[in-house]
Amino acid sequence: MILNSCELGRIFLAPLSGVADSPFRRICKRFGADTVYTEMVSAQGLTRCNRRTADVFEFVEEERPIGVQIFGTDPGRMADSAAIIESDKPDFIDINLACPARKIVARGAGCALMREPLRVGEIARAVIGATGLPVTAKMRLGWDREHINAVRLTQILEDCGVAAVSVHGRTWKQRFSGQASWSEIAEVKRTVGIPVILSGDIFSADDAERALRETGCDAVMVARGVYGRPWIFRSIHRHLAGRPAQEPSVSEKLDVILAHLDLAIMQYGERLAAVRFRKHLLWYTKGVPGVVALRPAMSLVESRREIEEVLSRLLA
Repeated sequence: MILNSCELGRIFLAPLSGVADSPFRRICKRFGADTVYTEMVSAQGLTRCNRRTADVFEFVEEERPIGVQIFGTDPGRMADSAAIIESDKPDFIDINLACPARKIVARGAGCALMREPLRVGEIARAVIGATGLPVTAKMRLGWDREHINAVRLTQILEDCGVAAVSVHGRTWKQRFSGQASWSEIAEVKRTVGIPVILSGDIFSADDAERALRETGCDAVMVARGVYGRPWIFRSIHRHLAGRPAQEPSVSEKLDVILAHLDLAIMQYGERLAAVRFRKHLLWYTKGVPGVVALRPAMSLVESRREIEEVLSRLLA
């Protein structure tokens, strides 16, 4: 999939808040993630010079192509944040219309904007007018089953000049329950001329291949399916090429865990990296025999040595 002059590929890492930081994005890129996103950035925080907000979209060249995702409700602030982000030269900017988190929706942002198509158009035009970068958007099917409007919203965005959309196959009301409706994403793809990226229920290489085949979408986005399994990107690429999906050996998984941890330590310092890594450690070791007894220890690690000790006990 080509976005202006940038080749984005077909397998994307979703903009996962609290998960897809730079260390994790780099691990996913090494396993073949074609395109990645930063965690979502608050337009309000960014335009108020909040340093912590700005830190969220820091990236290195290894992560390209990369998009910075912004969220907010005010077209002017969204435009100003896009202009600030452009100075860091990401490959594109993404508008968040999909986040189901209650604290985001309560502010009228994220998926709540799907109830205000006119405002979405205003935001898209303002952001596009403020930057020379391509602008994309991520949405859901709608607010609830009685208000499915992804097709209409995509048409509005296309008319505004948005370069591509990604669609999660659930409503806000569903959050992550039930099954993602790929058929309704296929309808979006049939209706518009811009690239459409499918999101929702991509947990295996077979899921990715089937989603592309059944919907005609230009790419798929991996979200929860990547938790503790960054090698899923390699498996998808192999499967699409007609080769067996490759599951890593135990020793390779251990190498991945420690490589990820070391990147986190370089980014945050040892103690903070270890604390942030606790959830990854739980995901990486999910289903391993004996892991249940070690989960309390995993939730308390504060150093690389403690993480190594837990892994050694698990392997033993």
